[in-house]
Amino acid sequence: MLFFLALNQNKILKSLLIIRHAKSDQTFLGNDFERPLNDRGHSDAPEMAIRLLDRNIPIEAFVSSPARRARQTAEYFCGIFTTPVASIQFVSALYHAPAEVFYGVIRQLPGPANHVALFSHNPGITDFVNGLCEGVRIDNMPTCGIFAIEADINHWKDFNSRICTFRFFEYPKLR
Repeated sequence: MLFFLALNQNKILKSLLIIRHAKSDQTFLGNDFERPLNDRGHSDAPEMAIRLLDRNIPIEAFVSSPARRARQTAEYFCGIFTTPVASIQFVSALYHAPAEVFYGVIRQLPGPANHVALFSHNPGITDFVNGLCEGVRIDNMPTCGIFAIEADINHWKDFNSRICTFRFFEYPKLR
């Protein structure tokens, strides 16, 4: 038993919080990329960030689709975690990304960050989380839903679904 523990002392668990943007304004008539949050989105985003903060999960990096509703959601989380909004890393590929794009984005995450929040959109986000953990599936990633996993890796470049452990799934209507 001691030998096993010694072998794993150098392993660092990376945690990934996969977050769908909060509820958007469906009456918005402009470009989809510029669609803002609606009133419920403006209340759900800080509430979900507080729930995450209450779990004592540090977030060292915020990565988001640059679409307005995802950006606004990430900004609320930064506010609750007292992280400068300017530190959000925007990745254009996360705007309506298919599941396979998430893997590429994750493999490019900043090396020293062990706890990352990633904000994106459906339907790709639901497809992505459903391929991560054996035996864990959701029908639909709800707006402002958080799907949390841990990966038994030292570097994000080594990320793949075979090394993921499901931690929790939380969303606004759960409570």
